[in-house]
Amino acid sequence: MCGICGVRDTKRPPRADDVRRMAGALPHRGPDGSGVHVDGDVALAQTRLSIVDVAGGAQPMANEDDTVWVTFNGEIYNYIELTAELTARGHRFRTRSDTEVIVHAWEQWGPDCFTRFNGQWAIAIHDVRNRELVLSRDPFGIHPLFHTTVAGRLLFASEVKALFADPAVPREFDPAGFAELLTFWAPIAPRTVFRGVQQVEPGTCLIYRRDEAVPERHRFWHEGFAPAVDEPHVTIDESAEDLRTALIEATRLRFTRAEVPVAAYLSGGIDSTVTAGIIRHHTGADLRTYSLRFADAEFDEGDFQRTVIDALGTDHRDITVTGSDIAAVFPEVIRHAESPILRSGPAPMYLLSKLVRESGHKVVVTGEGSDEMLAGYDIFREAAVRRYAARHPGSPWADRALEALYPWMQRSPQQAPAFARSFFTRNLDAADPAISHRPRWDATRALTGMLQPEFAAAGAGSDPTAELVGRMPAGSDAWHPLARAQWLEWTTLLPGYILSSQGDRMLMANSVEGRFPFLDPEVARVAARMPARHKLRGLEEKHVLKRAFGDIVPAAVLDRPKQPYRAPDASSFFGAGAPDWVSDALAPDSIQEAGVFQPEIVQRLVAKCARAAGRGIGNSDNMRLLAVLSTQLLYSDVIRGHRGHPHEGDQ
Repeated sequence: MCGICGVRDTKRPPRADDVRRMAGALPHRGPDGSGVHVDGDVALAQTRLSIVDVAGGAQPMANEDDTVWVTFNGEIYNYIELTAELTARGHRFRTRSDTEVIVHAWEQWGPDCFTRFNGQWAIAIHDVRNRELVLSRDPFGIHPLFHTTVAGRLLFASEVKALFADPAVPREFDPAGFAELLTFWAPIAPRTVFRGVQQVEPGTCLIYRRDEAVPERHRFWHEGFAPAVDEPHVTIDESAEDLRTALIEATRLRFTRAEVPVAAYLSGGIDSTVTAGIIRHHTGADLRTYSLRFADAEFDEGDFQRTVIDALGTDHRDITVTGSDIAAVFPEVIRHAESPILRSGPAPMYLLSKLVRESGHKVVVTGEGSDEMLAGYDIFREAAVRRYAARHPGSPWADRALEALYPWMQRSPQQAPAFARSFFTRNLDAADPAISHRPRWDATRALTGMLQPEFAAAGAGSDPTAELVGRMPAGSDAWHPLARAQWLEWTTLLPGYILSSQGDRMLMANSVEGRFPFLDPEVARVAARMPARHKLRGLEEKHVLKRAFGDIVPAAVLDRPKQPYRAPDASSFFGAGAPDWVSDALAPDSIQEAGVFQPEIVQRLVAKCARAAGRGIGNSDNMRLLAVLSTQLLYSDVIRGHRGHPHEGDQ
């Protein structure tokens, strides 16, 4: 794991100082070293977090004749196997690092090399021979990679703050990016919330050739869903065995291929229990685990965590987070997230990664990706009920099923069955390829009513949901409806929020690398190929995972209702002990200056939250408040360039 950045300028050759200044914005991503390489019209730089080939893996790195250079953030887990294959083909290696595999693989296979990598990455390759610059991002977007062009000068980096280190780069919010964020929880690549700044799409490489300003785009990862009529005729036990084999190997690779100790997150749910259990049962290694707990019992999963710890016998550490803790670190969280967020969940994850680093670890295995691969989210169960209701209007079974959704919520639909029917049966069209996600999108898009009219009008030229549906792969109309719902989740929430705002950014804020076995390409292929009914059995989520690892997961965890990770939202920012920055950020003058939200509407929301100390307010109001707070902090920190939040000296 590292921070990477670079410049390509075909008119005025870049200087080393150009990229050193950019790399200076990324010390948290790579505290173990840094490097710069300048050659002709390209300059590359890296800040390094040393994990593989600690002694010999410094970057930027070249092949044996210095004609292909790379700067790289991530891991190529099958580098040992690729090194052997490339050596047999005549390539000469100078190190034992996975980084060097990339330059030789590019020499050997060109853009096809990315199909051979089992890993997670943001990569920049400078092919000196052909005057090509290549930018590539892993299939699921685990690692970020941004780029912008100013006066013909291309800049790229792991984080936007490195682009903004160049004073020539404009700092403005993009209304179209906000329109996507206030629909999908995050902009969809290549869009961001900053005007003129784009991100490389997951599973894609961009090739800038010679003097060409517009890159060739190659998509090397393609979703593996088959038409519903072609689903394989396999039993649930066969699917479970295929998943078990693939996931054990994926976890083993991610645990063993490092020269530093590797720990694991343990949430108390089935996903992290499976990955931690595989490490304990299939590597024979001791394991340090880390958990997040909450002082508020509504969000705490400590009892389930203790059950797993006792069953696996791990060396365990945890941190208990309060609402005040969330408010205290929230400005720092937004500085690293570089995006508004609609939930406070990233803040506790920031505190957890801080515990990991302070305890002596810099690599953790996590269970992220399981819900997307194996239909674990409530949205998939909800969609199944909506599809049934669309085909059978007025069905009493559909009513009962809707009321049974979200049993973990204090304000669950079963407490208001009429509201549940009204909300979940909107926009019912069985032929709609996005029927699964309409309720979420509609609820989130209600936030756009707070936008300043001028700002909203500037982004009104696009319809985010129509654009997304139009991007669905050719042939997706023949997929099982669950597959379409999974594709939408893979494309929206997973890369933009789960793996970014709540994942990479909170991990790397404290120089910690996350590793994700459920996002291994073979695990993804197995999950995509198996029949939909093996993932979602009736309304039972992740049935195949439970079948595959029933010998590892304690019964109390195996049989527990699905409870998504949540954290206290509005209640963290009101009441006794609320930090001064909250009132400053929500002041009418501050709202007006940022130019995104209407001060009058925000003040009504603030008054409502203050009366209840942020407790007991609805889902929409929680999202509204978090959207405003995070946007105001981002404006202050990035757009206006203000530093020195009150909490920063205490970190």
